[in-house]
Amino acid sequence: MAFEDTARSVREFDFGSLDLDNVGAWPLPIKVFVRVLLLALVLVAGYYYHVEGLQLALAAAEAKEVDLKKDFEVKAFQAANLSAYRQQMAEMEMSFGALVSQLPSDTEVPGLLEDITNKGLLNGLEIAVIDLQTEKESEFYIELPIEIVASGSYHDLGAFISGMAALPRIVTLHDFQIDTRRDNPNVLDIKILAKTYRYKDEDAEG
Repeated sequence: MAFEDTARSVREFDFGSLDLDNVGAWPLPIKVFVRVLLLALVLVAGYYYHVEGLQLALAAAEAKEVDLKKDFEVKAFQAANLSAYRQQMAEMEMSFGALVSQLPSDTEVPGLLEDITNKGLLNGLEIAVIDLQTEKESEFYIELPIEIVASGSYHDLGAFISGMAALPRIVTLHDFQIDTRRDNPNVLDIKILAKTYRYKDEDAEG
């Protein structure tokens, strides 16, 4: 009976007469409905304000987890291959030492010039000039240019180049200038820039 009375009072109530300044005079069902509606609005707002923030934090944590897994995999791979890396490093140091040993020191440069001269003469070239040029310094080594002026045949030049490759010291050949003589086409006038290199020892400089 009470429920029917309440329902009838709600149907007969003039909602246009609701006054926010006099909420206490509203019928009980209206007040209950408004409270439930407000509670629902608060819950929805709280969900989107709080839970959405948690979802964003979760997504960031998941992305970070992926990065950490990748980082872990890389470090695990490096740890598993540490002995191989150490062996490669030792081999590289040996190779570097072998290369450095092929670079002439200051005291060996005159002997290197003599070796180049002898290679030319032994292979039939006539050496007119062999002159050490100004050194060029780079970050890790010092470049020693050597100007070579000679004459000979194509065969003599090829044999000389092969002989230079067989030297115990590193010597590279650059800037070839080759001219044939008008009076004798079989003879070539040759100008070559040879380069050798000296390791820049910072400790020795200091």
